[in-house]
Amino acid sequence: MGNDHLEIDIAEYIDHAVLSPMATSADIDRGCSEAVRYNFPTVCVYPNAVREAVEFLHQKSPKVCAVIGFPSGATTSATKLYEAREAVENGAMELDVAINLGWLKIGKTEEIYREIAEICEETGQTVKAILETSVLTQTEIRLAAEICMDAGVAYLKTSTGWFGGATVEDVRLLKEITKGRVGIKASGGIRTAEQAIDLILAGATRLGTSRGVELVRQREEKNS
Repeated sequence: MGNDHLEIDIAEYIDHAVLSPMATSADIDRGCSEAVRYNFPTVCVYPNAVREAVEFLHQKSPKVCAVIGFPSGATTSATKLYEAREAVENGAMELDVAINLGWLKIGKTEEIYREIAEICEETGQTVKAILETSVLTQTEIRLAAEICMDAGVAYLKTSTGWFGGATVEDVRLLKEITKGRVGIKASGGIRTAEQAIDLILAGATRLGTSRGVELVRQREEKNS
């Protein structure tokens, strides 16, 4: 494990989040510039910032990821689908979609499946379902994960970061459930390089954080 730990390049995992509701054009441009500099897989933005981020990243390697129904997941299915379609039309290649937690709590599984499947089918892009694990029981996490995998998602994402963050235990549980069928995005509250490494070793294949630059620098300082 020691060698695995040393060889992990945190930058390769980071979805660079620029998700403050107060983010300005300068913040979006800065986030995109950082993603290019550190070769992060994506910059994750609200739908209204997709076009600007896409223009900035034209012919650069980072992709643009848009959050959909974020952070509550409580908008209507029609609204989420429209939001997802528009984001893709504007150039987003990944979509982080918040599931309807109220539906999950009362067992409306067919509705959750239909909503996520429609977004996957209609957009044809990489969809990450946000489960919000910090407010779910293990049974609910398992149920939500199975529904979203059946609906065609490419990743399961632990959290928005608004109601609690990713834990090693949650990631391990998702790894057990998914058995490698889809990726796992750990998101929310990732503040140190050590924490990031622990989540990766637990099974995370992406990390959602606004502190990507800080994490990479911490890692570089420790390895220097």
